[in-house]
Amino acid sequence: MYNVSMPTFTRTDSSDKDFRYLVSLLDKDLAIRDGDEHAFYSQFNKIENIRNVVVAYDNENAIGAGAFKEYQPAVVEIKRMFVLPEYRGKGIAFEILRQLEKWAAELNNTESILETGKKQPEAIALYQKSGYKIIPNYGQYENVQNSVCMSKKIR
Repeated sequence: MYNVSMPTFTRTDSSDKDFRYLVSLLDKDLAIRDGDEHAFYSQFNKIENIRNVVVAYDNENAIGAGAFKEYQPAVVEIKRMFVLPEYRGKGIAFEILRQLEKWAAELNNTESILETGKKQPEAIALYQKSGYKIIPNYGQYENVQNSVCMSKKIR
């Protein structure tokens, strides 16, 4: 069991090597969970040119990350949320999400949206605990049965 006292959180962008490493682990996990649907989802999860990334550290070790990008004026989309399995259940993902929402609000955004999958029940629980409500599937997820889209006012 890892004893995480208080992780530190760093604002960065998608060129960050720790973020890229964590995303590679996320993609491996999602490939297993999503199976044949993974290729469909991966086309919407490119990380190039994402300007808003938060990485969580336990001492010098990157243990989790998340990002957001503009979806439309004043609305951001949460992307690429991931915490190493051995650090889950400690509130780290909750805090990464809170940090992302705070940063988005500082940039005058008023709403946060996201897409997750029915095969990620722990993600759905995290977002609901964080105040997100299920909304009709948006954009490219509109007719995707496995997708769950959610929204939250952040200002």
